Amino acid sequence: MACKYKGNIIKRSNIMKSNETLITIEGLEELKSELEELKLVKRKEISEKIKAALAFGDISENAEYDEAKNEQAIVEARISKLEIMIKNAKVIKTTKKNGVINIGSKVKIKDLEFDEEMEYTIVGSAEADPFKGRISNVSPLGEALLGKKIGQIIEVDSPAGDKIKYEILTV
Repeated sequence: MACKYKGNIIKRSNIMKSNETLITIEGLEELKSELEELKLVKRKEISEKIKAALAFGDISENAEYDEAKNEQAIVEARISKLEIMIKNAKVIKTTKKNGVINIGSKVKIKDLEFDEEMEYTIVGSAEADPFKGRISNVSPLGEALLGKKIGQIIEVDSPAGDKIKYEILTV
């Protein structure tokens, strides 16, 4: 199936749906695990807290009840969000394409100013966690790395406004 875009015909499959969640197979499994934990364990815990708070009687000035209901709302919102993310998940296949960095690639880069090496995996924004070495494909560094190869130097704008140069060491 094709559609017209600014005079060009392009395949509809090349247009990412705005609700798609780009994710690795590992990230998808983590989301499913979190969803299961929230549904089977956390819901039950909150239900018990609500029952205990109701046992105190009048709920109009019952802080425990209010806290449990707030926690319930947060958990239910997270469950809803996870279900949507899982439903719209598009699993990223981690393939090596001639040393070109893609979503799913694991890269080692070197900060040329501080002579510091870092290792990251480029992932979709749903599973990005810089503390675990997973950066989003839409982050400034992630975007700059996509499509590049070993040996190339990239420049990334820092939050302070200056440019940081990195050398790509491995893919």
